[in-house]
Order: sequence, then C-alpha cells, then structure tokens
Amino acid sequence: MTTIQVALDSNLLLLLVVGMTSRDYVAKHKRLRAFTAEDYDLLREELTVAEEILVTPNTLTETSNLIDHIAEPIRAEIYATLRALLRLPTAKEAYVASVAAAERAELPRLGLTDCALLELCSSGTPLMTVDLHLFLAAVAKGAKALNFNHIRDQRW
Repeated sequence: MTTIQVALDSNLLLLLVVGMTSRDYVAKHKRLRAFTAEDYDLLREELTVAEEILVTPNTLTETSNLIDHIAEPIRAEIYATLRALLRLPTAKEAYVASVAAAERAELPRLGLTDCALLELCSSGTPLMTVDLHLFLAAVAKGAKALNFNHIRDQRW
C-alpha cells in the first residue's frame, strides 16, 4: 500500500503550527499577515488527504526562524506545538543533502530551502506551497505541485 505524502513549504508549515497552537494567533503573527484563520482551516482540510506531512531540515530551520517573529509567551507556545507536531507519526522529516539541492539550476533564484523541496518532489512527493516561483519551478520540472493561493482563490 502506498502512503499519501505531501511536502509543505516553510510558510505553510508556519501557518499550520501557529494555527494548531491557536487560530487566533494567525492574525497576531507578523509573518502570517497574508493569511487568515480561515486559511488555516482550509490548509487543515486540504491536508486530510495526506497520511504523512514531509518536511526537510531546511524547511524546519526556516520555519523556526519565522516563528521568532512573535512575542513571548506566544512564541514558546508555538515552539511547543512544533515539538509536538514533529513527534506525531504523520510528520516525517526527509533529508535532502545540501550538495544535491545546491546543484540545482534554480539555486540562485529560489535558495537552498526551496531547492531541497524541489529535490524532494522530483521523486514524486507532491508539494504544497504559497511561493509562486517555487510552484512554477516544480511544475516546469514535471513535479506534482499545488499552489495554496490557487486553492484559496477557488474556495473563497
């Protein structure tokens, strides 16, 4: 039996973790100004088809840096949620060697984190992102990719 997996970019992982902590925190987080609590609900709904959420160490590091853009004590709560999420059997960390990600032609345009996601989705893992450049690069390479903004626009 094949496990249905989806890889998330850093922005969607941040939305997921912050929303899981409290839907009210989505509106309070400086790096989530483009999102609403309803976007968090939509993300959760979209993720119900996935049996596993894949993240890379690069994505986790970037998400951790993004978490820091909110004051205590909320920051500590969000980090506790991130820790709990990573302990779930449905959350899987997929390692992509930085040297492989850095060899991608997209590196100067997208950066190392996104190139690691491209490497991951080049093996068949669907990618969900809000980053248009990452989405277009994935689609151009024949990867399965969903632009969360498109899903959001269709819904609302």
